[in-house]
Amino acid sequence: MNENVIMLRYGELYLKGNNRSFFENLLIKNIKKALNSFVFSIKKISGRYVIYDFDSINLNLIIDKLKNIFGLVSVSPAYEFQTNIDEIKSKCRFLAKTLNGSFRITTKRADKKFPIKSDEFSASIGEIVLSENPNLVVDLHNPETIITIEIRENGCSYISTKNIQCCGGMPVGSAGNGLLMLSGGIDSPVAGYMMAKRGLKLYAIHFHSFPYTSIQAKDKVIKLKNILENFAGDIKLIVVPFTKIQEAIHINCYEEYMITIMRRIMLRIAEKIAQKFHCSTIITGESLGQVASQTVESITVTNNVVEQLPVLRPLIGFDKVEIMKIAEQIGTYETSILPYEDCCTVFLPKNPIIKPTIKKAIIEEEKFNYEYLIEEAINNIEIVE
Repeated sequence: MNENVIMLRYGELYLKGNNRSFFENLLIKNIKKALNSFVFSIKKISGRYVIYDFDSINLNLIIDKLKNIFGLVSVSPAYEFQTNIDEIKSKCRFLAKTLNGSFRITTKRADKKFPIKSDEFSASIGEIVLSENPNLVVDLHNPETIITIEIRENGCSYISTKNIQCCGGMPVGSAGNGLLMLSGGIDSPVAGYMMAKRGLKLYAIHFHSFPYTSIQAKDKVIKLKNILENFAGDIKLIVVPFTKIQEAIHINCYEEYMITIMRRIMLRIAEKIAQKFHCSTIITGESLGQVASQTVESITVTNNVVEQLPVLRPLIGFDKVEIMKIAEQIGTYETSILPYEDCCTVFLPKNPIIKPTIKKAIIEEEKFNYEYLIEEAINNIEIVE
């Protein structure tokens, strides 16, 4: 007897009051898009979604997709049937024969018209399960299996034995659009993942300095984009030719300030690109103190050129080990460590300044016509869908 539905649960959406329907509708849209290669139907019941009419052969594949959808907190393969006490008992007798070790019954009585209180009903079902399989042991605190009985207001009951954790967070797109500065390293994909989890639909910008950085370096970033799409949905990647700008910085600017000037110009370009694609924020993978360009002083100087948009730094308080752990969990780590350098390593000074000032940065920028180079770079962007 196979489970005939998948129960989907969401978390934070409960807190949204009068706007809740917007978030629920967006989440269901994202679910349908993630599962567009499968045949299925989906319905909403109070506080839940239920997927049905799918091929049971695809159950695990569907669940693997659902686990990566932001907004869902857990999913359970479940039996759905019209609420009937005898039917609930029958299903639990069947499940008892498939179990080993310890168990617990949890009843969630959303339908208050159901005549038996939750704890009382759980106890009675527990007795039935034990009588069917005397080798089982009741453990209320740390059971190997939890049989969950949900009695819902729609007149149906749902019985499950698995509660599979999902990513949680908010539905992608519920917080607008954000432009991720995607370098190809370990940090920026993690930063993008974290902001998509808070509801931002991601666009990505990458600065490519061919021939100083290879075609493989760009392909690596495209692969990272593709991995992020497993969580964040479609991501448009904007590749900016950065060679002429880096050469101009190298020729004209004081060596200690090269990274600072490069970051300032990157952020100027990022803001223009963000506005062009209707993004309301810029996202970076910066972590305080990790490198010279990520000191408080350096961040202050680079942030100074962004005139209208906020710059979000979700990793600012993380150390490298914490960032690497998330990268491994989401599957970007192995790609990020491939030995193809990004433009941040081109013309790298021996001793980059760690406490730059805005005044000195402006003096260095006045040594060349960066505005013309920015305009030329934006006019020659490549878009990777």
